[in-house]
Amino acid sequence: MEAPTIERDLTTAPDAVAPGDDFLPLNGTDYVEFYVGNAKQAAHFYASAFGFQIAGYKGPETGYRGAASYLLQQGKIRFVMTTPMGPEGPIAEHIAQHGDGVKDLALWVDDATSAFEETTRRGGIPIREPETLEDEHGRIVISAIGTYGDTIHSFVERSAYNGLFMPGFVAYDKPYWKPEPVGLKYVDHCVGNVALGDMDKYVDYYADVMGFKNIVSFTDDDISTEYTALMSKVMANGNERIKFPINEPAESKKKSQIDEYLDFYRGAGVQHVAMETDDILLTVNKLRDRGVDFLYVPTTYYDDLQARVGQIDEPVEELARLGILVDRDPDGYLLQIFTKPVEDRPTVFYEIIQRKGARSFGVGNFQSLFEAIEREQEARGNL
Repeated sequence: MEAPTIERDLTTAPDAVAPGDDFLPLNGTDYVEFYVGNAKQAAHFYASAFGFQIAGYKGPETGYRGAASYLLQQGKIRFVMTTPMGPEGPIAEHIAQHGDGVKDLALWVDDATSAFEETTRRGGIPIREPETLEDEHGRIVISAIGTYGDTIHSFVERSAYNGLFMPGFVAYDKPYWKPEPVGLKYVDHCVGNVALGDMDKYVDYYADVMGFKNIVSFTDDDISTEYTALMSKVMANGNERIKFPINEPAESKKKSQIDEYLDFYRGAGVQHVAMETDDILLTVNKLRDRGVDFLYVPTTYYDDLQARVGQIDEPVEELARLGILVDRDPDGYLLQIFTKPVEDRPTVFYEIIQRKGARSFGVGNFQSLFEAIEREQEARGNL
């Protein structure tokens, strides 16, 4: 299918789709599941470094023989860390190929059966037929379709369930695994990296299969250095509760950061998850105190910050000390900062974002961010 021509608009998002017109109404992100080599240790890292509460567990002790999973929660964010119990099977194969990484960007829906039928009828890749899971707390219906690489989207219908998370999980009550949270509230967006030439294919996939719209586009004229560049388009559902930017590398003199990700992840996958906070200064200070490493931004970025973005509430000297970026759009401004990769492979990282009215993605910061990631890439010898 030929990719449609899309006008570049960095400021205007589409009007929300009326509920009666939306064949795939989405309530938000239900959970993000990671396949990891050691779920217990990964859970401990996210608890100690990012302030997640380890709330639940599923594994051999609860009757699930093939894998162990830990449920982490903070605000409305749910992460699930899953590890296989042996070297065989799809979970182990995923880890052998990709290292630790995101498998499932699960979406909260009112009707998981309808979501599966409507999306697969439009060309969605069927992964899991609608299945009902039950226990003494009620029932959950879950289905799934594929997207880029080995990543999937589960559709989770949980209106008839009042348990911890879903059948099979039990509460995890070890108090030393329940640190003070750092102020993370919910998932703002999730970014995927795909190979050169595949971005428009998945833009079409989200438009045709899930009814998403392209709300922002960036070309290599927007995001580039002397040596590397990338292109990106942001897909969102009707109410914009779900936003999936999709990146691809652009042809350039050297290997771009997207190429580096694709090389080390061995294919397309989730590059980073952006998490919202109401107080980015507090959150970043707490994360730094717990050992989270962030990308470095030169202090010259802050020399003319207020001339570029106008009046802001936060003291510029504090933003400069922490390395927090600021950008403005017609609806307000946002503050954002990016961690270094949290794996030894330079793959998954996180964005911490606070929106003060802004609906965009920090286009004014993209060049500074791109250069910061490129400096890290050069230090690894992968530029």
